[in-house]
Amino acid sequence: MTNRLLSSAALYLLFGIAACGERDPVTVDPDPIPPVQPIPTAPAVLPALGQGPVAERFASELSVHGGWAYTGTWNGPNRMIGNALKIWDVRGNTPVLVDSIIVEQAITLGDVQVSDNGRLLVVATERSPGSIVIYDLANPAKPRQISRFSNSNTFPGVHTAEVARVNGRLYAFLSVDPSPAQLVIVDLEDAANPREVFAQRMGNPFIHDVFVRDGLLFTALWNGGMTIWDIGGGGRGGSPANPVQISNIRTVGGKVHNIWWLHERGSRRYVFVGEEGPGSGAFGTSSSGDIHVVDVSDLTNPREVAFFTVAGAGTHNFSVDEPNGFLYAAYYNGGVRVLDVRGDLGSCTAEQKAADGRCDLQKMGREVARGLLDRGMPVFVWGVQHVGAHLYASDMLNGLWKLEALRR
Repeated sequence: MTNRLLSSAALYLLFGIAACGERDPVTVDPDPIPPVQPIPTAPAVLPALGQGPVAERFASELSVHGGWAYTGTWNGPNRMIGNALKIWDVRGNTPVLVDSIIVEQAITLGDVQVSDNGRLLVVATERSPGSIVIYDLANPAKPRQISRFSNSNTFPGVHTAEVARVNGRLYAFLSVDPSPAQLVIVDLEDAANPREVFAQRMGNPFIHDVFVRDGLLFTALWNGGMTIWDIGGGGRGGSPANPVQISNIRTVGGKVHNIWWLHERGSRRYVFVGEEGPGSGAFGTSSSGDIHVVDVSDLTNPREVAFFTVAGAGTHNFSVDEPNGFLYAAYYNGGVRVLDVRGDLGSCTAEQKAADGRCDLQKMGREVARGLLDRGMPVFVWGVQHVGAHLYASDMLNGLWKLEALRR
């Protein structure tokens, strides 16, 4: 999830972070994955059902729950500042804007997320004074602010805020802008009185996002790679108040931006890492950065085994339909790209391998669909979310789209 800004690479300087040393293996997927061999064909087109326009600001992240969607806004050139939270009715084919909330002391609302039970909406604000604003969604059309969390650790700006449960308790994991870049973990169990339980400097040059699942925390540390932490499920005695590092991996190209740990047909082998490279041209028209596939069957020894690349475009955020095995990737000017992620992604023929031995998912025929490239207009897709039979996409230039999702 997250405020995943195209301009991030231009904003910060680079410095290093050390990988952890050897540890006892922590195996999460001891059994082999049955092979799936897709037949390479021309990618299908995801039908676009409707668009909810946003013309005065750039759209940023989105979160969809129960027929309602919430989108943030980003502070970019030649439009109004990104301090508006947009509320949408998405029960029909065309998203309908029903309200906007102006958040004070903010110029960018890059990250928004509804809690798993649909009761809370958490919005991250940048720049100083950085914060998270917490809304009650008893009436989803009228979010009601119940608290705002900000302290000296969040002051530089909260870039992203991932809301997740650990052992049944709700937390927000905040990626804070330099200086100093750090991870701040906030207990949200009493949402009216959020409480910091952990803060630590990390990132090279910053921590950009996190992914939380099964008591493990994956942190996107840009050129510091991806670090895996035990926060209650890794057998190392970790907790949200005391994360214990398990391992670190530096993916090819660096610039680790976002993460998704795939649970597919009982397998927990693969993590998908998004790389946000520099743009090759003007804002809104070009981007760069690959999807990297990391084998984490041994959490203490993650290995990059495959990648997916799109010429002239770069990935931003992911959403995965795990029952059907489809990864939806926001690809900025490259629209939406859909990958078949079932089965063994780390085994391929010699012709499907890059010179460094990694499998090329494009050559393996894993791209099965594309979206928003048939609109006859430029798009710049920031985020995607798969919900049931539909896919929602936030387009920085044009607003919120609703599309048909793939079916098997």
